[in-house]
Amino acid sequence: MKTTLLILLAAWMATPTTFAQRPDRDHRRNPNRERREPRDDRRPKGGQRYSIEQAVSDRGQLHTIAFSGVAFLTGDFGASTFIPPGKVCDYFGFQYMRDIDAAEKGHNPMFLNRVAGNVLHILNEEQKKRFADLAEEQAPQLEELARMRLPLIKAFHIERDRDEPGLSKEAVVTAVADIFEKDAALSIRRAEVMAQVHASLDDDQQAYLGKMKFGDFNSWPAIDERDKLRRGRGRSKLFNVAYMTYASEFFSWTAGNVEADTYFCPERHGTYFGGFYMKDMPAMGKRDFDISTSVTGESGRILVEELLEPEQAAHITAIPDLQRKLLMETIDVRRAFSTELRRFLDGKTPDRKRLLALGRRYGELDGEMSWLYTTAFARVNRTLTDKQRAELVKLRNLPGYKSAPYYIYSRGQEDQPELGDVKGKFFK
Repeated sequence: MKTTLLILLAAWMATPTTFAQRPDRDHRRNPNRERREPRDDRRPKGGQRYSIEQAVSDRGQLHTIAFSGVAFLTGDFGASTFIPPGKVCDYFGFQYMRDIDAAEKGHNPMFLNRVAGNVLHILNEEQKKRFADLAEEQAPQLEELARMRLPLIKAFHIERDRDEPGLSKEAVVTAVADIFEKDAALSIRRAEVMAQVHASLDDDQQAYLGKMKFGDFNSWPAIDERDKLRRGRGRSKLFNVAYMTYASEFFSWTAGNVEADTYFCPERHGTYFGGFYMKDMPAMGKRDFDISTSVTGESGRILVEELLEPEQAAHITAIPDLQRKLLMETIDVRRAFSTELRRFLDGKTPDRKRLLALGRRYGELDGEMSWLYTTAFARVNRTLTDKQRAELVKLRNLPGYKSAPYYIYSRGQEDQPELGDVKGKFFK
């Protein structure tokens, strides 16, 4: 069970993304500690060449959004609720670190296992207990965060299947703002504890971690300490997920910098349409599986260039123009949030009120973009022919897979969720 859980966790976090040039390091240290030489700052040879410009380019955005369209038009409510835990509270540079990995192992379950294994190997019991205590504190909060998404996703599916549009943009923006504000609160607490652990590292621990290069899997000792999951016995599965997440992100955050933390991929936004389910399911439960980095772009391209008629595709191809201002602001918001959060690593106290406001604004931006996606996909759905629907199912390429009624991150649930009055909340 422990082995399976860690494999699943690694697969959840190893979904393809895009991003930026390797930034210069901006190490933060305990001001009372003697300053060490910064770690090797050079971009590892062989790492994938992505850029922030590529991530927010019209082409990159269009094909990623269209991929979500394929998932949404062919999937169900359960599949749309599936999301890797690494796509929440994601201000700690982990996704950037795996995207530029020199060994190109960033999208393999082995990646998380190894970085977390090394961190757990070198931390002492008191330091690991800080992570365990935080996981116990945040596991129910993380579940609550996942459940906050469910009524919103249900509303999106109602809009998809309606004969006429009626989804309220204002209601969507407010709901997503609530989600991201809670995400920000969890991130603040996570950063606080990780900074405490970082400040407590002794010279030997610093030296060990200093030999591990950011973005170079091959520089990390082949350590996979799965027995560290013993801390989760008798606790929820989300406890174990959180504990291992802290271990992996501790390294990426303290070895990276604000630009790595600012990193976001197109898939960080509009996460309510089932794209993660469609892409990640073949990797679930597998120990060594490289998720394709091209499946998103290629599937999206086929949808808008080959499968849909031009007038249908126009609903989706119009989105990059419509969201451009929103997308550009997300960069500014994430950078401001990440910069403020790193004050913890300087031994200072960030402005919590400002961070929560930034988190909420981030959610407003994500909510408006998600409303654009939903309404465009719904317009396409109302015009699809039987032949196009059959072709979409082939493009989905998940024969034999059946989703759970809903997911808490990637853990299927068999009951029916309590969603409240979704139509009354989200429709005019």
